Amino acid sequence: MAVGVLSGYFFPGIAEFWEGLKPSEESTTNLPIAIGLVLMMYPPLAKVRYEELGDVFRNYKVLTLSLVQNWVIGPVLMFALGILFFKLFPGENNANLPYMYGIIMIGLARCIAMVIVWNDLAKGDTQYAAGLVAFNSIFQVLFFSVYAYFFIAVLPGWFGVPTNSAVENITIAQIAESVLIYLGIPFAAGFITRFVLVRVKSKQWYERKFIPKISPVTLIALLFTIVVMFSLKGEYIVKIPLDVVLIAIPLLIYFVVMFLLSFFMSKKVGANYEQSTTLSFTAASNNFELAIAVAIAIFGMNSGEAFAAVIGPLVEVPVMIALVNVALRFRKTYFKH
Repeated sequence: MAVGVLSGYFFPGIAEFWEGLKPSEESTTNLPIAIGLVLMMYPPLAKVRYEELGDVFRNYKVLTLSLVQNWVIGPVLMFALGILFFKLFPGENNANLPYMYGIIMIGLARCIAMVIVWNDLAKGDTQYAAGLVAFNSIFQVLFFSVYAYFFIAVLPGWFGVPTNSAVENITIAQIAESVLIYLGIPFAAGFITRFVLVRVKSKQWYERKFIPKISPVTLIALLFTIVVMFSLKGEYIVKIPLDVVLIAIPLLIYFVVMFLLSFFMSKKVGANYEQSTTLSFTAASNNFELAIAVAIAIFGMNSGEAFAAVIGPLVEVPVMIALVNVALRFRKTYFKH
């Protein structure tokens, strides 16, 4: 963030440089950023243990609860927070409207990467975590475009939220194309990589040798995207630090409420600590890589929607680390045995 803001503020020409790396003037696709986003998604999807997906389907109670938490409660809660955020802070001439759409988009993208890290730190059920991640990956490929269209182009109008030209021109096909590129390509690459290398080498070699080699690619690509995004905003972001705070507040509320709600829902239906923890982090975390990619593809690299999506990981990471400690405290309090 600091590097991006300072470079954009002191060297305004850098924004023109990034803007020039597009196939055409009308295109919202920036080739270096597009490559970076695909690379960012590949390692998490190569880590997914697709062969363990059947274990999740065998436990109908856990699968149903995860479906409700991830694809009903999560998107609806973030949508409600986004609408409330806009109603309370619309900005001059509805200037904060793009931020609302960015917040909503974060809520639609369910976590398929970092949840494994949080789950391991909190000593959750690694097998269920792998299975739920695989399930959410497939579900996103199939249904994210429909979800995004409904929650962004249709539902806000029911609550009297004004639309802009970018939202009015959105189509399911446009979102599906973005999902196919930024999720479908790395999903296929990750699946094929795991399928082939596990058989050619071994599962142990794949998990202990190959995955550690490619894992840093996600962080490098994410940092590259953040630097570019904030360099594009650097010229005036110094004047609007409150915008970052306004975006962070509903995200903070979402992560905390979603985790606590999911944890006690899981405990209520009889899940043990490990399963409750896995379900909670799966429901509370988000796939910010996909949210950033789709926001850039649909609204443009220097849009308010993409800016809000970039704030997502900067809020989520410290909050999730704090919630790991909350989960471990819950284990001592509610699962003494």
